Amino acid sequence: MKYYSTKRIDKRDAHYNLIFGERSNGKTTALLLKGLQNWWDTGEEMAYVRRYDVEIRGKQGDALYNAIRVLGSLSKITNGEWNDIYYYNRKWWARLMDNGKEIKRCETPIAYAFSLSGSMHDKSTSFPKVTTIVFDEFLSRDGYLTDEFVLFMNLISTIVRERKNVKIYMLGNTVNKYCPYFKEMGLTHIKDMEQGAIDLYTYGNSELKVAVEYCGNLNKDKPSDVYFAFNNPHLQMIKTGSWEMDIYPHCPTSIAPKDIIYKFYIDFEGELLEGDIVRKSDNTFLFFHRKTTPLKESYGDLIYTQKYDMRQNYRRKITKPVTRLEQKIVELFAKDKVFYQDNEVGEIVRNYLQWCK
Repeated sequence: MKYYSTKRIDKRDAHYNLIFGERSNGKTTALLLKGLQNWWDTGEEMAYVRRYDVEIRGKQGDALYNAIRVLGSLSKITNGEWNDIYYYNRKWWARLMDNGKEIKRCETPIAYAFSLSGSMHDKSTSFPKVTTIVFDEFLSRDGYLTDEFVLFMNLISTIVRERKNVKIYMLGNTVNKYCPYFKEMGLTHIKDMEQGAIDLYTYGNSELKVAVEYCGNLNKDKPSDVYFAFNNPHLQMIKTGSWEMDIYPHCPTSIAPKDIIYKFYIDFEGELLEGDIVRKSDNTFLFFHRKTTPLKESYGDLIYTQKYDMRQNYRRKITKPVTRLEQKIVELFAKDKVFYQDNEVGEIVRNYLQWCK
């Protein structure tokens, strides 16, 4: 079995390193081992970040290093001086165990635990020895915190202070390619990346560099693939690292221009969609498709966008209807009278609705 290694992306010497790919390919373990080796060699520490506090609390925090315990990696790295890692007070510590009894504890932590949802509590604390930050599961299919990118930047600021010797790794499974971090960080080619590729982004005259790696499929015929051999496209993310995507209802009938009683638009994460309210054979439904030509704005066009706009025909959240037309759109969603050009369009709308909520 082959597992992920940071060797390729580390050659880019970037400040931020975004790494995403198939589930269970060893991304997290690779960074934990990297942090352990760095701690032993230099005394420098690591910060481990999750979105929610519950993900690092109690048993969840203690379980993080389970794979390291099973592999016996700490003992190998420290030449037997330490052989176990335990979790206490939002920190991971090394200790020496013998026949289930604790012999001694290390006085300095290996790593600190942080959550974005609780990051306000860490503002007044200093972490001068942290030189590696790992944000695990940064890609989400269940939604993101309000202004999450700003929360993450504030946490980075708390840890980094006025230094520039910190490396940041952001790890994720390919569960959702519509992620606010991509837009906020100006990562414009994510959707066009192929597996195995590493892209490097620079920002004008700044020293800032962001490396993005779409992990290749390291083990094409894993023994565990037998458990996921169903003819189900949802499982391709687990088996191959392809982007996860739901199956959405496609339009069951042809639509003529005379069948469209109203058009509106959604501008989300750089994607422009047209939503048609269609009435055909006494049936009314919504049909979403890509708008491939530039939007010719007029006062009568209803346009949904993430941006604040003072014009009367602009809205941000489709879930907060104001007019009878907007209420009709919400009603059709509630009745599941919605169809999509393809599954990709369905994913865009799903992510937009999550953002609205």
